[in-house]
Amino acid sequence: MRISLQPAYVLHQRPYRETSLLLEVFSLEHGRVGMVARGVRRAKSPLGPLLQAFRPLLLSWSGRGELMSLAGAEGGGSPPRLEGRGLLSAFYVNELIMRLLHRSDPHPELYHAYESTLQGLAGPEDQEAILRVFEKRLLETLGYGLSLDADAVTGEPLMSGRSYRYLADQGPVSEAQGGMGGVLLDGEALLALKREVLDSPNLLAQAKRLMRYVLGTYLGDKPLASRELFR
Repeated sequence: MRISLQPAYVLHQRPYRETSLLLEVFSLEHGRVGMVARGVRRAKSPLGPLLQAFRPLLLSWSGRGELMSLAGAEGGGSPPRLEGRGLLSAFYVNELIMRLLHRSDPHPELYHAYESTLQGLAGPEDQEAILRVFEKRLLETLGYGLSLDADAVTGEPLMSGRSYRYLADQGPVSEAQGGMGGVLLDGEALLALKREVLDSPNLLAQAKRLMRYVLGTYLGDKPLASRELFR
């Protein structure tokens, strides 16, 4: 298989042998791809400086199986100016994709959401809100979308003035029926997340509790390295 000039981003890299890199790449039409970039750590390699996280690229590769061979790389545009907490947030987004997205599973809509998330993290918008929206869209893409419009038991529309307990295996149920599991949230917060409009500290805090709880059921016990960076 030969792929030419595919829009992509480097999610992660690590040294391989003396002069090469092992890359994990997120591409527009081929999803997450693992590949070997041979010789790019040599001082005179023109590709080494290009293969940085968060930089839009046009990559060419060939091969079969789990690990492809990088054949070429070109710049695909200007990278977002990520600094401080925005940079840490971008590493968190990369780690989520690495942990949850299978290789060779294309999701163009998630790729575009990733691009817009990086741009948002480099701008003046609320970074917490940007992260919650990306997490929501990531779960939707993977088939684990949140139920944010109706009570999972009664089927009644969620109400802003009521409290619900969100259960990972069911969705939101009224506080009286939810027992002690899951996460207790206001209906207003669930509806705000559905609209992707988290415009108050209270809504953001509740959305963060919900997303951390739900993502935890898919990430397992291994902690995220990017969360340790935040601490």
